[in-house]
Amino acid sequence: MAFDGITIANITKELQETLTGGRIYKIAQPESDELLLTIKNNGSQYRLLLSADASLPVVYLTQGNKPSPMTAPGFCMLLRKHLQNARITAISQPGLERVIHLHLEHLNELGDVCQKTLIVEIMGKHSNIIFCDDKDMIIDSIKHISGIVSSVREVLPGRAYFLPQTQEKSDPLASFSYESFKSQMLSKPMPLYKALYTSFTGLSPIIAQEICFRAGVDADLPAKAFAEAADGSLKSVYDALSDMMAQVAAGRFSPVIVYDGRTPLEFAALPLTLYGDKELRPFDSISEVLERYYAERSVVTRIRQKSADLRRIVQTALERNVKKYDLQMQQIKDTEKRDKYKVYGELINAYGYNVEPDAKSMEALNYYTGETVTIPLDNTLTPQENAQKYFDKYGKMKRTYEALSELTVQVKEETEHLESILAALDIALHEEDLVQIREELIESGYIRRKGGGKKAKITSKPFHYISSDGFHIYVGKNNFQNDELTFKFANGGDWWFHAKQIPGSHVILKTEGNEVPDRAFEEAARLAAYYSKGREQDKVEIDYVQKKHVKKPAGAKPGFVVYYTNYSMAIAPDISALSELS
Repeated sequence: MAFDGITIANITKELQETLTGGRIYKIAQPESDELLLTIKNNGSQYRLLLSADASLPVVYLTQGNKPSPMTAPGFCMLLRKHLQNARITAISQPGLERVIHLHLEHLNELGDVCQKTLIVEIMGKHSNIIFCDDKDMIIDSIKHISGIVSSVREVLPGRAYFLPQTQEKSDPLASFSYESFKSQMLSKPMPLYKALYTSFTGLSPIIAQEICFRAGVDADLPAKAFAEAADGSLKSVYDALSDMMAQVAAGRFSPVIVYDGRTPLEFAALPLTLYGDKELRPFDSISEVLERYYAERSVVTRIRQKSADLRRIVQTALERNVKKYDLQMQQIKDTEKRDKYKVYGELINAYGYNVEPDAKSMEALNYYTGETVTIPLDNTLTPQENAQKYFDKYGKMKRTYEALSELTVQVKEETEHLESILAALDIALHEEDLVQIREELIESGYIRRKGGGKKAKITSKPFHYISSDGFHIYVGKNNFQNDELTFKFANGGDWWFHAKQIPGSHVILKTEGNEVPDRAFEEAARLAAYYSKGREQDKVEIDYVQKKHVKKPAGAKPGFVVYYTNYSMAIAPDISALSELS
């Protein structure tokens, strides 16, 4: 996550344009380390979220509201005393530091105009919100930092405020020559991208990698490797950094979120061209980027946490089945020589009358192959008893083979079923999706229903997309939905899609009796590829057939179908051009 000085610069610019001249209407402290300011400006009302949470410090404009505690904390009461109806005169960022200054003007008890500054420091676990007077003395802060906690700086009422310089970094917005840049880079025994972000203020690792990518150099190469480079590689990096800083200085921001399918991977205030194979979704507002990114990441994280117990149950059962299947296949392999024992018995019965007493072997012509074979004998048994011994061994192996052949089919079907449930867990987005998966595990005997309770209420619905040509496409989120879509929802003339021989969703392309263009087929296939275990591959082979040719065998597990005639296509699992309907 690139919550760096460049992102702060974009936020500062947005706040300058939106809030400068506005008045603080409400001050709330929903959390112990978070403020929510309501500001009126130019006939509109805005909410500004300021969070110094160590795990997620943020600053952005939001449409949402949060409930406040019944009794306001002391820091909130102090701000209300000084800043209620205060006017925002300016908003600034020192250099490219991860710090925002809100310059405020208000009237004191005597009616005199006073100047104050609310400082927001976005510095990971060191984040803070600090309230200062016009002489940069700290009035109070949302977090008190004593000398016992920090030897660098105390943040306590009555102390002078200053921005600690814990690292020797240059301001990339200031003018600097190529020679000084080169000297800094070559003095650091580390990868080039790391040398960049440890040398200049405000650069995150991802932005440093982006600079290297734009310069066309390998970011992971040691910086010293460019010392003797004759191709101007380091000069290209210098130029790329200079161009980027020119964009920042001019306020030419283009906030984006990088998506891997539905999952937000990264955000930035500038386009991230190094993610060439991912979707870069542009936004007009950096606040919208931050609010959406963290909300969507929160959903993904929460669902993964909620599904952890289900995933563990499925994974344990799957590992057990894989081991069982491997053992059974080894046992089947051991029965491969059963026919040899049957032939041995027949040959002993045919030629055993010539065997010498106490002989430990005999040679005989195998009339099936025309070859002479040597047959081991037990010299304590008669030829007829040796023959019967081989027939008994053959019979036992044959029975073992037949029993194992049935068992391996069952275990393989169970393994495929468990893999399909894992695939469903991978695409679950909401808690109601997990309810249906849990119900499937209960009905399949992997989980016991608590207290003999009733079947859970199912509210999860399949994904619903619209193709570029206006055709409706539906995607099952789990095996129950797959069966429902294929055998209750789809008509015989609709088209059915599925990834070939790998777990994945059933995809139904509704035709409504119309002729379907090639593009709609390709888009439905893309959905089948994306919602399968093959989504990380460059291309996935997709089978597709009219729904009337898809059958469900009696007693088959949820989601299992058979079809005997079909078309196929190999296609990339890219659904960025498709629109999902709610």
